[in-house]
Amino acid sequence: MQFIVDSFIKKGNVFKKMQEISPSELGIRNKIKIFKATDTKGSFWAIFAISQKSRILMKDVVKMEEILYKLSLLSDHNFKVKVIFIDAPLCSKAKAAFLEKGWKIQA
Repeated sequence: MQFIVDSFIKKGNVFKKMQEISPSELGIRNKIKIFKATDTKGSFWAIFAISQKSRILMKDVVKMEEILYKLSLLSDHNFKVKVIFIDAPLCSKAKAAFLEKGWKIQA
């Protein structure tokens, strides 16, 4: 979590509140770290951190959208900013799909 906070501070984003959500709360089995945060302007952020050895493909984009949907149902609000930290190779089509859906990618 400290790595994520430090990377946002370098870019000038400061959060009032940041909470980690366990994947079991959303009913998923993926090894992913999920955070929901509120910045000083009052915007809600969904932050995902993925660390895996295999390449991120289009099926993973669909999976992340499903996880985001479950997170928005759990939190009872939509997220203005969606950020994903990826520590794995990323397929070019998957990258284009993430960007098209409004995700910010941090590699």
